[in-house]
Amino acid sequence: MVKDHVDVANRLRPVLLQLNRFLRREAHALGITGGQATILRLIQLNPELGASDLAAREGVSAPAMTRYLDRMEKAGLITRERSPDDARRVRLGVTKKGAKVVQSVRRRRTAWLAERLDRLSPDELEQLDEASELLARLVEDAE
Repeated sequence: MVKDHVDVANRLRPVLLQLNRFLRREAHALGITGGQATILRLIQLNPELGASDLAAREGVSAPAMTRYLDRMEKAGLITRERSPDDARRVRLGVTKKGAKVVQSVRRRRTAWLAERLDRLSPDELEQLDEASELLARLVEDAE
């Protein structure tokens, strides 16, 4: 039976939003926001990105991103340095403390999710694994 894409979207959207909310709570338990965890990971994976690049990727204004980065720097999670190649650019880095926080957040989120996945049958787990590949493709297409 062919499903209507709007019906599937209407059923999937609230589940994904709720899942995201639960996973973000795992970051809150470590004293950072889900957004800060995302920004830390982006800096780790893309050290060449500047504040305006991060703002564009996260869909926030450059001043809002600067405020996020100010708080994260004050908390000892990131560093800022002038680029030796271009003094107008500021290079961002994740401190040891920030890297530990990212690792802890990832571990907590994985544990939370794995605990729930353990309740599924092997067939259900396989179906969800296949669906995760499709969802990953949707996200890749959007970027």
